[in-house]
Amino acid sequence: MSRQGDFLIYCVEKYKTAKKLTGRQVAELFSCYGIWDYIYSCFEALHTTGENYIIDDIDSLIKENGGSGKK
Repeated sequence: MSRQGDFLIYCVEKYKTAKKLTGRQVAELFSCYGIWDYIYSCFEALHTTGENYIIDDIDSLIKENGGSGKK
């Protein structure tokens, strides 16, 4: 698997744990709000940040796109 693919999985697992969601719920949320593309396109910058930053960044993107960011 590519480094980007590994990082996508890492982000899903960290977000899933932080928000107490299932993998399916995270996948649907990421698809609905374009998070997959964002993580992939910003891989070089994001993979150098910490777990809390990534979770907060994802929440911010969801909020910007009309979601609550909190489940």
